[in-house]
Amino acid sequence: MDQLFKLKERGTSVATELMAGVTTFLTMVYIVIVNPGILSTTGMDFHGVFMATVLASIVATLIMGLFANYPIVIAPGMGLNAYFAFTVVGGNGVPWQIALGAVFIAGVLFIVLSLTSFRYVLLDAIPTSLKHAITAGIGLFITFIGLQNAKIIVSSPTTLLTLGNLREPMTALTLIGLIISLVLLAYQVRGYLFFGMLITAVLAWMYGLLALPDTFVAAPAGLVATAFQLDIKGVFTSGLYAVIFTFLLITLFDTTGTMLGVAEQAGLLKENKFPRSRGALLADAVGTTTGALLGTSPTSAYIESSSGVAVGGRTGLTAVIVSLLLALTLLFSPIIAVLASIPAITAPTLIIVGFLMMNVLRQIEWQDLEEAFPAFLIVVLMPLTYSIATGIGIGFIVYPILKVIRGKRKDVHPIFYLFAVLFFVQIVFFTH
Repeated sequence: MDQLFKLKERGTSVATELMAGVTTFLTMVYIVIVNPGILSTTGMDFHGVFMATVLASIVATLIMGLFANYPIVIAPGMGLNAYFAFTVVGGNGVPWQIALGAVFIAGVLFIVLSLTSFRYVLLDAIPTSLKHAITAGIGLFITFIGLQNAKIIVSSPTTLLTLGNLREPMTALTLIGLIISLVLLAYQVRGYLFFGMLITAVLAWMYGLLALPDTFVAAPAGLVATAFQLDIKGVFTSGLYAVIFTFLLITLFDTTGTMLGVAEQAGLLKENKFPRSRGALLADAVGTTTGALLGTSPTSAYIESSSGVAVGGRTGLTAVIVSLLLALTLLFSPIIAVLASIPAITAPTLIIVGFLMMNVLRQIEWQDLEEAFPAFLIVVLMPLTYSIATGIGIGFIVYPILKVIRGKRKDVHPIFYLFAVLFFVQIVFFTH
């Protein structure tokens, strides 16, 4: 064990890694409830997506733990699942099979990038301000979705949107669930989102808003409904190049940023460099590709991994333990399906995760017009257009225009000009 994970070298033990694994699991297990709930709105089978979510997470996290030896967990990313369900499928009317094909292609490209140094070129080409804006915009987008799902915000014939009826039982319970999770967060309870969902579920059952299943435990089933249903040919006939690029772009820099942050927290960076970065990125790339084959949206490294690092996790053994715990969830699909069907249980998670993602806005230089205004457009246009890709595209178009106007064209990476042109063509000629 010590030889495989270098426990003594990193100043940890099996007991410490076990505690770290359990802690990380409790902070991120909400995704096995929320992700199938979101993707099933596209017509995908809930149980199939549930199994795909768990299996893709296990595969990617095991690779991270066994080959990269980092205490980092990988699972379908929040925001990416919303983009898949509400923009690509729901907004553009793309069949979910074709959307899975786009995820698969993005995953293959990610694998190729992970094996070459071009990944650094791609990451360096995107301005830091826009990276932060994309993260914040996705956060605002999924918060908006959570508010809509709970009917806290509803459509209006006069103002497009308005405040919903807060006395409606499900909406009122959502607000109670949100308060519960916020209180747990304020008191720094590990797994506050998961425990908040469970407490809300108990309240929903007490007030007759949740019907318990006949059995809580059942053999895993349903994967056949989503596995290998992807349509790769349809991606090209539908011209979903911007979708592929969006999946790839968000997964690449979100995963890289999260991994660097967690590794720095764990003291595993060497001279500010990320050792074994190829294996770490490959873990996520393989997870995304595997997830597309099985039936789920792209995976990403989870910032919740930092909770395990905070209690001493320093090696891949933490990730392996999380994988084993995730495998156990496969037996609880009946109760998970019920929990995911109640908006009051899942909506608070969307709202809070969105809030946490907005934190990066403070890192944008708001006094710098050509940096701040494109970032502002990305953040506001994602929810207003109901499209992550459109928000990114318009920000990417405006950024180089402002730089050129201000006489700073050399500050823009040559590749970024190509991105701007491609998004311009996509938005102007193909979006509608």
